[in-house]
Amino acid sequence: MSLAKQDPAYKASKSLDVDGKCYFSYSDIHQTICSLVPRIKEFDPSVIIAIGGGGFIPARMLRTELKVPILAISLELYDDSTNTARPEVKKIQWFDENSDVGSKVRGEKVLIVDEVDDSRATLQFAVEEVIKCNEPAAVCVAVVHNKRKEKKGVLPPNVIYLAGEDVDDKWNCYPWDAAAYGNSIVEHEKLAKVCSGVAEGRD
Repeated sequence: MSLAKQDPAYKASKSLDVDGKCYFSYSDIHQTICSLVPRIKEFDPSVIIAIGGGGFIPARMLRTELKVPILAISLELYDDSTNTARPEVKKIQWFDENSDVGSKVRGEKVLIVDEVDDSRATLQFAVEEVIKCNEPAAVCVAVVHNKRKEKKGVLPPNVIYLAGEDVDDKWNCYPWDAAAYGNSIVEHEKLAKVCSGVAEGRD
């Protein structure tokens, strides 16, 4: 009998593919991030701030449930050209506070969304920059996955932190990055099933 995805035994069964990476399907992501909706609705945000690029799709999934608009910011911790971490987070793109949606941040409740909390450095930078530049009334952070590891970053004590699932400190592969690992989306989804223990290995 297959395990329900809400079952802790199912989550514990997530395994690595033959390449040592853990693949997550779109349905994995959708179910995990949307499991946070009741707690996020209690927070009652006026706007979602999605950290690009990994936070964009989880934020869009939440928008359907929360019925609030999305703002996008882009931060860079890892240098794609060298595949190494920068000494500090680089601010690539920010939102216009004078826009219709940007005006919903100052003095309001803000939800910041990303796909994974790895070192927490990016999340710390995003939260502190939003607080410093845009002065929201309150901030909640929601991530799909929190890696079980020592964190370099620290969030302010008054920030609400929500993680859909705690995962081991392994290399996570998300469907929107399928091509980066040399896979089509169909191949990626097959690998995600393997990691979930519901399919055989690679063809």
